[in-house]
Amino acid sequence: MRKLLITMLLTMTAMVTIACSAKESVDEKTLLKFIKNQVVKNRDVKVLGVKVIERKNVKELPGWEVLLVTMQLEYNNQKLDAPETFFVRDNVITPVLVDLKTGANYRDEIKPSVPNEVYNKNHLLVGNTNAKHKILVFSDPLCPFCQEVVPGLLKAAKANPDVMAVYYYHLPLKQIHPASAVLTRILEVAQRQGRNDIVEKIYGLQIDPNETNEANLIKIVKDQLGFSVTSAQINSPEIISALSYDEQMALRLMVTGTPTIYIDGNLDKLREGYKDLLPKK
Repeated sequence: MRKLLITMLLTMTAMVTIACSAKESVDEKTLLKFIKNQVVKNRDVKVLGVKVIERKNVKELPGWEVLLVTMQLEYNNQKLDAPETFFVRDNVITPVLVDLKTGANYRDEIKPSVPNEVYNKNHLLVGNTNAKHKILVFSDPLCPFCQEVVPGLLKAAKANPDVMAVYYYHLPLKQIHPASAVLTRILEVAQRQGRNDIVEKIYGLQIDPNETNEANLIKIVKDQLGFSVTSAQINSPEIISALSYDEQMALRLMVTGTPTIYIDGNLDKLREGYKDLLPKK
């Protein structure tokens, strides 16, 4: 949904000439001008700024520089960070680059590099720190796709702690599942208390995803999962800061949906790659 909203706010162009010599890389000032003039065509959207997350050169695109960026936008008095990808070669820039032979859209293929800092003890949910494979998960427990994938992944990692270590990040899709805003804070409290089992159990929670009453949500979790928290606990500065960190990391990696899964730093598009890591029977 977030990705769809961003797409609706933007109008992408084809290749455009930009003031940049062959030996120079596009700076943020030049890029910002290009975005304002050529990318954001919706008059109701104000472009506040742009930040280059990473500059990459990939072997599949010799001579091209890939810019992975975040655009700061404002729409209906709300600020929105929108991830975007641009390809630059000599004095040409384009947001879409397709291989005519394979049909591969490099816009969908190239993602930011996963920083080592994501693999920290605060986010280790299942498995050992020295496990052979590191799995990074961004998830919303009320996302139907997450409910299909994440429980199986956690179960497999729990049974094979030396093979897989799962690092879990909260990414509540608040516009689709308002209840997730509170549930993820409850989960963060549970994790800090060593109750990682609550994260696994919450994927089976019977709840209206549109519920917004905090007291009701706390009671539902207590009644169904046997885990008690207070409003003060889930609204503490530490918990709010932790959830903000998770959202910022999602932004850093240009994650726009759930579940998003990386295995050893590589995006797992099918979300079933962990099955290939399991010991053969």
